[in-house]
Amino acid sequence: MGTRVTSKGQVTIPLDVREAAGIVAGAELDWVYDPGGQRLIATQTGKSGPDVAARIRRVRGIASGGMTTDDILALTRPDDTG
Repeated sequence: MGTRVTSKGQVTIPLDVREAAGIVAGAELDWVYDPGGQRLIATQTGKSGPDVAARIRRVRGIASGGMTTDDILALTRPDDTG
C-alpha cells in the first residue's frame, strides 16, 4: 500500500488504515520519525474526533414522542395526494 506526498507535503491515509486505527475527520495526529526503522509513526493526540459508538450509547433509549419510523418518514416526504 502506497501513498503519494503532494507538493504541499500532504498525504492521504488509506481508508482501511484509518478505519483500523480509528482515525476520523478532525483527528489530530502527531508524526514521529524513527531513523532506525525508516518509518513514520502517527499517534493521535488530544481530541481524536467523535467516537460514534459512544455517541450512540449516550442517546440510546432517550427519544420519546410516540412516533413510528413510518410517521417520521411521512413528515420528510412530499405529499402525493395533491
